[in-house]
Amino acid sequence: MVSTPVPPINHFALFGLPEQYAVDLEALDAAYRTVQVQVHPDRFASAGAAERRAAMQWATQANEAYQTLRSPLRRLVYLLQLRDVDVEAESNTAMPPAFLMQQMEWREALDDAQAARDFGAIDALLDDVRTLRDTLLDQASVALDSADHAQAARLARQLMFIDKFEADIGHAYERLES
Repeated sequence: MVSTPVPPINHFALFGLPEQYAVDLEALDAAYRTVQVQVHPDRFASAGAAERRAAMQWATQANEAYQTLRSPLRRLVYLLQLRDVDVEAESNTAMPPAFLMQQMEWREALDDAQAARDFGAIDALLDDVRTLRDTLLDQASVALDSADHAQAARLARQLMFIDKFEADIGHAYERLES
C-alpha cells in the first residue's frame, strides 16, 4: 500500500465501509487503527525518501478521511461531494425564515445568559441547539437515502450555522470560566 503515492481514494473505501451516511463508528475506529498501523511513518523511518513520503501521504489521507467520517456534518458534506452536489455554503446563504428567527433568538439568549453569567441558561440553550442539530441530521440522512440531494444540501447549510453557533456557545463557556 505504502510503496506507491497516494491515489485519490474514497474515504469509505479506504476503511472498507459502505458509502452511506449511517456509519458504524466502532468499525470506523477499528479500520482506522488498522490503516494507521500499516502506514504509520515510524514504520518507514529506515526506508527511502520516496517511500517515507508516500507513507506520510497515506497517513495524512487516513487522518483526514477518519476526521471526515467521524463528524456527522463533514460526512454529510463529503457524501454530497461524492454525488457531485455543491453545498454552496459560501454562495447560497438563503435560509428558511423560521430558521433565521430561531438563530436570532438563540443569539439573544446566549448574549443574555453571558451577561447574567447564567451557566444553567447556557446549558439549556446548548441542549436546544443539539436537539435541533440531531433532528436536522436525521432529516439529512433521510434526504440522502431518498436521493433528495437539494434538500440534503439545504440541511447541510443549516447545520453549518448550528455548528458555528455551538462553537460560539463553547467560547461563551470559556469566557465565563476565565
